[in-house]
Amino acid sequence: VLFRSQFHQSTTYEDFVQGYRPDQSGGFKLKNGGFFEFCEFARKQPDRPFVFVIDEINRGNLSKIFGELLMLLEHDKRGGDFAVPLTYAQNILDTFSVPANLYLIGTMNTADRSLSLVDYALRRRFAFESLEPEFDSPVFAAVLKSSGATDDLVRKVRERMVALNQLISSDSSSLGKGYQIGHSFFVPIPGQIADNGWLDEV
Repeated sequence: VLFRSQFHQSTTYEDFVQGYRPDQSGGFKLKNGGFFEFCEFARKQPDRPFVFVIDEINRGNLSKIFGELLMLLEHDKRGGDFAVPLTYAQNILDTFSVPANLYLIGTMNTADRSLSLVDYALRRRFAFESLEPEFDSPVFAAVLKSSGATDDLVRKVRERMVALNQLISSDSSSLGKGYQIGHSFFVPIPGQIADNGWLDEV
């Protein structure tokens, strides 16, 4: 089961985990956030994997958004044995934990240089994987050809973009690897014909 979310500068603990929100009667009511609800959903189906994807994870104030969940994200601190009371818990016995079958993936674009804003305490709880443009991928060529691209057009896209990305990567003073142009720009939408006119528009 997959759930997607996106962080931004206004994302709060109350949005992500739990907090008080206005209700229809003009008062405030404790409401669970998306991550809390997804954890509860995963807890009820322990034999299934649940994946929570946070896009632009480095855009939010992570230590404030995660709060006490920083500890609970660790793989060896999952489940009820390490449950802790949340910020808005009614009493000390009102605890919460992250189930072992929940996987958290954060995506970010390192070109904005905001990785330095990611809390070190949070960084060490994640494994980091870099993804780079795959213009040489056979799957990329197959996608283009399924939209009508000729072998010559595929070659043209590959040669030009690989050469351009090499220039971008070698410009360490103002650009670098994080600024490479991705292959997703060159994936036609369904029904679009990949020809020279399409390439010029891209």
